[in-house]
Amino acid sequence: MEALEKPLPKPTAEEYAAARLLEALVEARLALRFLREGLTRNAAGKAFQAWKALLAALLRLELDKLLQAARTEEERRWLVERAVPRVPTTRMVRLSHMLEEAGHQGIQFVTSMALDLHDYQYNGPDPDMALSKFRTREEAAAAVVGLVREIARRADSLRQRVKWTTELEEALGALKEWLRGG
Repeated sequence: MEALEKPLPKPTAEEYAAARLLEALVEARLALRFLREGLTRNAAGKAFQAWKALLAALLRLELDKLLQAARTEEERRWLVERAVPRVPTTRMVRLSHMLEEAGHQGIQFVTSMALDLHDYQYNGPDPDMALSKFRTREEAAAAVVGLVREIARRADSLRQRVKWTTELEEALGALKEWLRGG
């Protein structure tokens, strides 16, 4: 946890992806902890934050590809100055599409689920489904667990792409333990 209290490396630094990946794993574990404590809306928020941090890591890892695919200088500048460091919620669908084009299959669908959980965080269960896609706390809790599983799976697949540290190994191991009910 201490690592998350340190300033992030610059988004242009190689260590940035590993730092955001660590953030994703810690936030995902907090989401599971909140679920155990019956705080479903808080868990949804933490799961969303974890996904957003994972997207930041992936955007940094794929930045060269994304810059090559950008159509304008303005879009390239936006990717470097805004997208990677901030991952604006309003642009997560577009950024996920770009990541999918860079080879991260299925990421758009997961981002849609994360955004649905973001709505749930603010609106809670909604039997009419006007403000939230989840009618009950149980539906949202299942989606939180599903998103956390996907974060763990994708983080595990990045072992060769980031500088894999003891902190990352411990955070992933702890998250997997929580997913097993430990």
